[in-house]
Amino acid sequence: MTGSGQRPPPTGKALAALTLGAMGVVYGDIGTSVLYAVKEIFADGRVSFSPANVYGVLSLIFWTLTTIVSLKYVTLVLRADNHGEGGLVAMLALASQSVGDRPHLRRALMLVGIFGTCLFYGDGVITPAISVLSAVEGLREVSPELAHWVLPITLLVLTALFLVQRHGTGGIGRFFGPLMLLWFAGIAALGVMHIVGHPEILQAVWPGYALGFIARQPGTAFIILGAVILCVTGAEALYADMGHFGRLPIRLAWFGVAMPALTLNYFGQGALLLANPAAVSNPFFSLAPGWLTLPLVLLATAATVIASQALISGAFSVTKQVIQLGYLPRLRIIHTHVRDTGQIYIPLVNWLLFGAIAFAVLMFRSSSELASAYGVAVTTDMLITTVLTFFVIRFGWRLPLALCVAATGFFLVIDLAFWASNLTKLFDGGWFPLLIGATVYGVMLTWHDGRVLMNHALQEGSIDLKSMMSALCTEFPTRVSGTAVFLANVPGVAPNALLHNLKHNKVLHETNLFVTVEMHEVPWVGLTDRIQVEKLAKNSWQVAVHYGFKNDMDLPKALALLAPQGVSLDPMTTSYFISREKLIPDAEGGMALWRERLFAQMLRNSSSLADYLNLPSNAVVELGAQVKF
Repeated sequence: MTGSGQRPPPTGKALAALTLGAMGVVYGDIGTSVLYAVKEIFADGRVSFSPANVYGVLSLIFWTLTTIVSLKYVTLVLRADNHGEGGLVAMLALASQSVGDRPHLRRALMLVGIFGTCLFYGDGVITPAISVLSAVEGLREVSPELAHWVLPITLLVLTALFLVQRHGTGGIGRFFGPLMLLWFAGIAALGVMHIVGHPEILQAVWPGYALGFIARQPGTAFIILGAVILCVTGAEALYADMGHFGRLPIRLAWFGVAMPALTLNYFGQGALLLANPAAVSNPFFSLAPGWLTLPLVLLATAATVIASQALISGAFSVTKQVIQLGYLPRLRIIHTHVRDTGQIYIPLVNWLLFGAIAFAVLMFRSSSELASAYGVAVTTDMLITTVLTFFVIRFGWRLPLALCVAATGFFLVIDLAFWASNLTKLFDGGWFPLLIGATVYGVMLTWHDGRVLMNHALQEGSIDLKSMMSALCTEFPTRVSGTAVFLANVPGVAPNALLHNLKHNKVLHETNLFVTVEMHEVPWVGLTDRIQVEKLAKNSWQVAVHYGFKNDMDLPKALALLAPQGVSLDPMTTSYFISREKLIPDAEGGMALWRERLFAQMLRNSSSLADYLNLPSNAVVELGAQVKF
């Protein structure tokens, strides 16, 4: 299963271009964690300042990067591709397929995985806020008089970033890789400048320093794990962006550029603290000589904007995937690039995300306060990824149980340690991203359960489609020329649109297609597998159109594939009939009344099915129906 659909490894210039692109998109978040990670570990005097503790903290950071990023994500998780795609949604689909013969386990994994996807939105609010705010806070190092400009400039930068989303970022996206390469080169150089003065700091790569720190101060070590985790912000992006770049470019960018640069900078900050303990208030910006501080603030702000852009684009992509998996209503999706269909813009998601980020900046007001909110959501996501990975390698790859337990158990223990530490920050702000994730989770489950109940309600008293069409062919109503395409939620059942058309218009078209759009838990369904067709009666067919959760929906283009089977659609004489259901909430229904009302509201405000399926607007007929469940 692993590697199915994986592109051939790139070489030469293609490999170099993809590696450079990976630096701009994949490593933006983790690359800017140097701005705040060390500062937060030593904040508020939680770690008493001593050379031994500096060595211990640096060793913890280095081995956190090595264990979580290099070993877990780069070495293990990147192998679990779903037809070449990565990310929590792809991993969830892969895990659920692996246990397809265990329906109860499959449902449990789906619920856990969807919750992890919801936490992505909570993390997506905190990460841009803390990144941009920590960069702009460098102005305080330029001049204390600029401190009162930090919040306004942060909000201005974020506002500009979200305003440009509707225009797409393809034009400036080509600069992301070179800018991040400049960033990594710059932070590495800053680190080396101070390591030269204290080369002994490099001894902190020895894990004994981390283990010694834990042994001497187990309580303190446990608490600061909640701050140490800041050094791996955005680690999930390694896996999520695999479909864009492939495994090899992501690995090369990590081991060749990002990991060495981050290590040098963290160790440079440690060397600086040994020489000047007063720099602990903001060790990153203290690395630079005074004349370089302002240019560094500008470069850091640009880097955090790039990191935030990658997360925003990820939010659009994940939302589209979740919609197609059936856990969110249809939303308006705008393609911002004529060729790259992956570049999309979802207005509702854009402005909800902006509102939540701006609220977080105004509520927490500093990167240190935001650091308290960071960690619970991301470590929960890391736990979920580890759990799903176990089911993939055990039931999908069918590796020996002992090997699966050993491989994922090692990472599970580490994830649990970081997760437990971050729970101590729950009441200091950790509740915020969890509240966002829980809210989105409630919305997703309500939509999914509501659709299931609605489909059941529509099937009650339903008429078998094949029998009905056979009867209509012998005792048919008035036939009119042209083709009617009826959209049906359930195959084999006469759709309401057909029944209403017969009842009110008393006509049947010359050619009739009954189309069911089926979504699958794979990223892509190829054109060869797009269409399944079954003849019902004379000039009548049941058609199933198959899509993966990353495919773009275009029903007319899909139905054109029927031509070799003798079913040709003339755009000038084809009409699309859609049933638009209206829910009547019922206190005795299948869901709590508040959930039914929420579902009814989402159903009413969901975007047009015609737009979602790219149907020609002048050829669509909508017929309404009331449903109670």
